Amino acid sequence: MQLTGRTRVAGAPVNYGIYRTTDAPVGPEDLLAALARDGYTGVDSGPIGYLGTGETLARRLATAGIGLAGGWVDLRFADPAGFAADLDQLDAALDVFTAVPVDDARFAPRPTLACPGNPARMARPGTPTDLPSALPAAAWPDFAARVQQAADRCRERGLEPVFHYHLGTDVETEAEADRLLDLTDINICLDTGHLALAGGDPVAAVHRWAGRIGQVHLKDADLAAHARVRAAGGGLMDVVTAGGFCALGRGDVDLAGVLAGLDEIGYTGWLVVEQDAPEDGRDLDRIRADQHANRRWLEEALG
Repeated sequence: MQLTGRTRVAGAPVNYGIYRTTDAPVGPEDLLAALARDGYTGVDSGPIGYLGTGETLARRLATAGIGLAGGWVDLRFADPAGFAADLDQLDAALDVFTAVPVDDARFAPRPTLACPGNPARMARPGTPTDLPSALPAAAWPDFAARVQQAADRCRERGLEPVFHYHLGTDVETEAEADRLLDLTDINICLDTGHLALAGGDPVAAVHRWAGRIGQVHLKDADLAAHARVRAAGGGLMDVVTAGGFCALGRGDVDLAGVLAGLDEIGYTGWLVVEQDAPEDGRDLDRIRADQHANRRWLEEALG
């Protein structure tokens, strides 16, 4: 695959169940060292500050030989006052990203913009968009305008953002991602696992979103685990705990088809391997084994 020469592979703190800067089960230097040993050349930032900021972050990355692929920043796009207040959070994240040296502009950090969790949708991840929890049609223009404002703010700092649709948020399904792309010029973060569990087709999305994919979160998903949790009344964190996001190649996502499609459309950039782990009740030995296996699986898949 020509994709091999056009991409770099990153891991992520979320793979270790790290969602906050406090109480992390693995320290930043240990995590970066583990990624380097397994052959990853990049990392998603995880919660801003977990890996450090400024000179500390740059030193840690350089010591491990790891680049920064980007990082998640959620903003309250559906809430005008909340969004205005959250712009300081975006600026702080951009300060972190722009302080990291980049050896190739194709692999600069991608600010990964997203919505915070919508409680009703977090409780029923993968719901149809006609339910009351979905963003009303009349709210979409202003919502999209705020996404565009945030994207432009990133570009003013020299970084190209992406938008991450995500289970349990206001932009969850393929149709909602399509609508946002129609209303803005922001590129999408193709998350294969979240798309599959929201009822989408990741392989078809690669081709439909060709030219608008600015980042890839390569993630497998177990549709049966998701269905069991939903049938029992569980929410998104229950899906994660039940193994809804499994090791690469062990789930229902046609990852080989996704990679072939990315090769065909000429995708260039980061492949961020993600396998969301539960925040509580983690099995670190299994997590470490899975992250090693994920890198080996991807290496074989890329030829």
